[in-house]
Amino acid sequence: MRVIIEPTPEAASRRAAQMIARLVRQKPVCTLGLATGGTPLKMYGELIRMHQEEGLDFSRVKTFNLDEYVGLPPSHEQSYRYFMQKNLFDLINIDVRNTHVPDGRALDFEKYGDRYEQLIVDAGGIELQVLGIGADGHIAFNEPGSSLGSRTRLKTLAPETVRDNARFFGSENAVPKLAITMGVGTILESRRCLLLAFGDSKADAIAATIEGPVTAQVTASALQLHREVVVVLDEAAASKLARREYYEGVEDAHRMLESGKLPWIDEA
Repeated sequence: MRVIIEPTPEAASRRAAQMIARLVRQKPVCTLGLATGGTPLKMYGELIRMHQEEGLDFSRVKTFNLDEYVGLPPSHEQSYRYFMQKNLFDLINIDVRNTHVPDGRALDFEKYGDRYEQLIVDAGGIELQVLGIGADGHIAFNEPGSSLGSRTRLKTLAPETVRDNARFFGSENAVPKLAITMGVGTILESRRCLLLAFGDSKADAIAATIEGPVTAQVTASALQLHREVVVVLDEAAASKLARREYYEGVEDAHRMLESGKLPWIDEA
């Protein structure tokens, strides 16, 4: 697990966007896994800028979102389809037919979950999965206690998740209590994962995810089992990491490798 610590959310978002842009440029036909919420917004803004100013081409990219509220139509302002159209898809040259957000109005969620999984397989699997993290360490809507081998399915939202999301709906009563979500097992099948976290409120969850035990009570901790995870943090989210000095040393080593300059060899 590679941990990158940037001074601000803006700098961290730019760093994350650069990683996605590098993939899209190197492999124009690729499949991205995307997330919603406040955390990736600045990253999406930077990708939009790269498209508009640098010609970053999304015309052959496919995307799969992590989750969607049950019962909300795509036109609802709090649906994740609406979020993605407003904050990314409508502002880049992606083919909307290549974008996938779970259908929160499916009639048979068990069959629909299997179908969503098959769509991912048919697309060649997810090359890079973007993730946020909840204050309790959940990823997607895989709440504490979710199976670490879970697949795309219907999930009941935890009370703390409902409370966290009430600010978007005006009240807790208005928040959907069910969602369809990729499972932890689904996420772990992505070839690479990119986890973003900003702010003091995420510091405990990040410390548990990176340095704590692998446990279903912190579903993001399952990322320790993945072969290629990059975690991009701001200073606040990194504030409770015990091994920060080591992570910064790893980053220094990456920069040296990328530059081709190894001081201990140059000085020999």
